[in-house]
Amino acid sequence: MAKISNDRITVLIAESNGVYCQLFASALANSPYHIQVVTWAIDTAGVLDSIHQFEPDVALIAGQLQGGPREGFRALASIRKLQPKTRVVMLLNSADDAQVIDAFRGGARGVFLRSSSIEHLPKCLWSVCKGQVWAGSRELDLVLDMLARALPLPLTNSNPAPVLTKREEQVVRLVAAGLTNREISSELSLSAHTVKNYLFRLYDKLGISNRVELAAYSISRGWPSGII
Repeated sequence: MAKISNDRITVLIAESNGVYCQLFASALANSPYHIQVVTWAIDTAGVLDSIHQFEPDVALIAGQLQGGPREGFRALASIRKLQPKTRVVMLLNSADDAQVIDAFRGGARGVFLRSSSIEHLPKCLWSVCKGQVWAGSRELDLVLDMLARALPLPLTNSNPAPVLTKREEQVVRLVAAGLTNREISSELSLSAHTVKNYLFRLYDKLGISNRVELAAYSISRGWPSGII
């Protein structure tokens, strides 16, 4: 099977059972994406040891690991402190509203449901590694609605809303449209490094920390997605 890209991404799999870990690893190895599963773990301690040792690009973490039904979320919180460059996809048993919100609030870049076709998992991990957010339309609507209701509050006090340049607004709208940094770079004829700098400045200026919150900010301002 021809690989979609020669760029390799490294992945950690964390499940409550080693057999499940191996099944996921096999599915990823046979995909058209260049994904290398560097290790797997079945509990929070194993996850953190693996993160420290291998520094994977992406971690697929089940909500339930050995030790309890919320162990995966505990691992997620620790990963953010230990290795923030590792992007996390939470593997959830169902699209439970609270779990979806907790996953993104905890810093996950995507959620993958067990009811989803495993054929979509390689693309999910690849997309998250490349800067995209992965969620079904229902899950994404849920999170964006929550953030859209939460984010406008600081903007209604005595402090005026931050003033964005035209280029900053363009970047915000394209993020809200779901474009990756590379796609924004092409759309605006900017280098990928420049796009990344714009995002860092926007996060600092708006007091937010990720692309999901930036998309929610765009919605809260009533901006349509795309270029101005």
